[in-house]
Amino acid sequence: MSKSAAKSATGTSTIALNKTARHDYFIEERYEAGLVLEGWEVKSLREGHVQLKESYVVIKNGEAWLLGAHISPLTTASTHINPDPIRTRKLLLHGAELHKLIGAVERRGYTLVPLAMYWKSGRAKLEIGLAKGKQKHDKRAVLKERDWQRDKQRLLKQH
Repeated sequence: MSKSAAKSATGTSTIALNKTARHDYFIEERYEAGLVLEGWEVKSLREGHVQLKESYVVIKNGEAWLLGAHISPLTTASTHINPDPIRTRKLLLHGAELHKLIGAVERRGYTLVPLAMYWKSGRAKLEIGLAKGKQKHDKRAVLKERDWQRDKQRLLKQH
C-alpha cells in the first residue's frame, strides 16, 4: 500500500488495526495516546511491522502501559542494540484522562483495548478504547443484525 493510499482526509495514516477488538468488546469511549518508542521501533512502524492483535493496556502506578504489541525489528537494525519486539511501552495521556480511565477500570470493571495505531503530525499515536467484554450470545446477535442489514440493503437495491 502506498503512502498516499494510506492517508485519510484528516491527514493521518493508519499503521495497524485491531479488528478483533470490535468483535470481542463493546467500545464505549475512545482515547488518543502517544507512545514512548525507541529509534528502531519508529523505523519498523514506518515499514508497517506492527501487530496489535493480542495486545492490551494496563494501568500501573498511575501510568498507562501497552503490553503484548509486537513490533518486528528490521533486518537492517543496528548491531549494537538487542531489540525486544514485545517489550512494554509507556503510553502518554493527560492526567485527567488517566484519572478517568483508572476509575473506570478499577471501579466499574472496564477493559482498555488498543484499537488502532496511526501517524498524526509525524508522531505515532495509539487509539485505545474503554470497553466491556462481549459474551457469545452478544457476538451472535451482532452478526445476525449485520446480516439482516446487508439483506435489507439488497432488497431495497433490487426494488
